[in-house]
Amino acid sequence: MALLQILIGLGLVVVAFRGHRLGELRAGSAGFKPYTPSRRDNPLAFHFFLVLYLCAGFALLVWGVFALLGIAKPMPID
Repeated sequence: MALLQILIGLGLVVVAFRGHRLGELRAGSAGFKPYTPSRRDNPLAFHFFLVLYLCAGFALLVWGVFALLGIAKPMPID
């Protein structure tokens, strides 16, 4: 489970980095079309989702590494 946490965390950080570089992020859907806030059109939503992806990604990365090292408990699977 720790390796899965690390992979998902790394994926979120990569998505956030790519979105920061390109200036737009995928952030769900608005009806049947994807919702993609951009830095130019909607800077508040863009920065909100950028920080959300970065925080979630780093939290999963750190938790996964700590679980591999035995410092933290692994995520329970119920």
